[in-house]
Amino acid sequence: MSTAGVRLHIQGGHAKVAKYDMLEVVMDNGILQVTLSNPDGIVIGIRYNGIDNVLEPLNKETNRGYWDLVWSAPGSKGIFDVIKGTSFRVIVDNEEQVEVSFTRMWDPSLEGKYVPLNIDKRFVMLRASSGFYSYAIYEHLKDWPDFEIGETRITFKLRKDKFQYMAVSDNRQRYMPLPDDRLPGRCQTLAYPEAVLLQNPKMKELAGEVDDKYQYSCENKDNKVHGWICTNPPVGFWQITPSDEFRSGGPHKQNLTSHVGPTTLAMFLSGHYAGQDLVPKFRGGEPWKKVFGPVFIYLNSSAIKDDPFWLWEDAKIQMMTEVQSWPYSFPASEDFQKSDQRGNVSGRLLVLDRYICEELIPANGAYVGLAPPGDVGSWQRECKDYQFWTRADDRGYFSISNIRTGTYNLIAWVPGFIGDYRYDAVINITSGSFIEMGDLVFEPPRDGPTMWEIGIPDRSAAEFYVPDPDPNHINKLFVNHPDRFRQYGLWNRYAELYPHEDLVYIVGVSDYANDWFFAQVPRQKENGHEGTTWQIRFELRNVDRNSTYKLRVAIASATLAELQVRINDPNSRRPLFTSGLIGRDNSVARHGIHGIYWLYNVNVPGAQLVDGLILSSSNNQGAPVLSKDSCPPSCGSSSS
Repeated sequence: MSTAGVRLHIQGGHAKVAKYDMLEVVMDNGILQVTLSNPDGIVIGIRYNGIDNVLEPLNKETNRGYWDLVWSAPGSKGIFDVIKGTSFRVIVDNEEQVEVSFTRMWDPSLEGKYVPLNIDKRFVMLRASSGFYSYAIYEHLKDWPDFEIGETRITFKLRKDKFQYMAVSDNRQRYMPLPDDRLPGRCQTLAYPEAVLLQNPKMKELAGEVDDKYQYSCENKDNKVHGWICTNPPVGFWQITPSDEFRSGGPHKQNLTSHVGPTTLAMFLSGHYAGQDLVPKFRGGEPWKKVFGPVFIYLNSSAIKDDPFWLWEDAKIQMMTEVQSWPYSFPASEDFQKSDQRGNVSGRLLVLDRYICEELIPANGAYVGLAPPGDVGSWQRECKDYQFWTRADDRGYFSISNIRTGTYNLIAWVPGFIGDYRYDAVINITSGSFIEMGDLVFEPPRDGPTMWEIGIPDRSAAEFYVPDPDPNHINKLFVNHPDRFRQYGLWNRYAELYPHEDLVYIVGVSDYANDWFFAQVPRQKENGHEGTTWQIRFELRNVDRNSTYKLRVAIASATLAELQVRINDPNSRRPLFTSGLIGRDNSVARHGIHGIYWLYNVNVPGAQLVDGLILSSSNNQGAPVLSKDSCPPSCGSSSS
């Protein structure tokens, strides 16, 4: 590996000059060479290991490596914007590091044309580093126009003649179709344009498979490295995200990764698997500033005789190095806080549920985090600021380090228990602070002993019955795969399995792994969709008719759905409970096993409970739709 210093070249001028007109900026450390357009700040070329450009040279220069966003004025249609700078500056230029800035500043003359943000895109190259970093600072000043951001990310389009093997995780990697295979005449578009059935692909063995970018989505907490391998010469191109702090929606928010193109994405904000709940909306001249990144673009190679798929293992090792180096010490922007400017929080989380155990229970594996102050559970819809998460150990101890200064709620949820925990007081993080919280106690929602429960409270529907896919709509990667729910069109299998009558679950007889369909979807009719009604049948003895029982329904995902609950008579005109219209996360159609978590607590009068009780739930809004969470209905008697 080269130990040469980093060099900055600017065509047509001296590197210290602040602004040029449509020239090129080149960062070179002897390992790779990155070329950016000036002043746009688009990555137009990456030279590495004998390949003149790993990016697709057949694409326009603005369609190779770029920051982009989707924005809109309130009530208007979203506008896709490849962010082009208007001014170039050299921030750092020495043998150890080069950092360059491409900015686009907003003023009132641009209203309606560009998103009302000052945007500063930064690119960094270090000595002896087999890659480069990028980050950006977005700023909305007070009293600027209202707007929304539907999405922002970094996109890289690689050479389709070389990068054909994709790796997202240890068990999600494969040779991928070519972008040409998605052109008319080679494929059939399915229920939505992202999903196609390959009919005449250039790799004949892929014929009959479904390709859909959403099949490769990943939760934030697991989305740290993904990319592509070229086998000749053996070269890997990897997008590494060392921290989730600047991503929206918490650790379980799902985002796109890599997909046919070959395309690699670093997602920062998106409404995928959430809808409008995770679209930041700025109103009333609200000021805002946020740093996205840095993320690391890593390139690696091996000898011709070596196994090229070892490059994935090396990329994982590099990812761990980047994670351990966070927060980075090199970014020159004062808006990116370094380690000594940040604070730390530690403590222990315990669970008090006297109907399970009289003693406090360690919150084994709890997800514990800090997020901006808000209502209980609001962290999963938070999308403007920063969040910091960790997992508690088997004794409930947790430690969160390198937290940006600010005011936060300490929050948590515990696998195996419904509901969310929030510490009563806000926490102020200051530079260098070490806050020891001591023992914290989470009391899950509980009114009495559990009479029955269907599923596992883990905010996912993965433990329920996921059917085999239509044999004509298979992605072979997910055959006999733990993520079998990622197959296309599983929502259609419900009507095939229940052609005349809807699902009936008998407590004590049925098995949720085989008898509870993972998603409560509607039936397709000639004139649209019709909601389905599921029944849960169970027996209760010694009913206290003067008491109130509690039905708790946790929903892992909802799209244009209405949950209604009826007792005894599924056809009664008025339900005991209705959620109203909820959700727009499209998780079922996007092959996700969860979206945003919903928890409903329904009071059931004892006077309505009889032996052989029938309880029904229905979704009357049509459209795919409503996934049950792994604590669907539990029913307990009231304690007073």
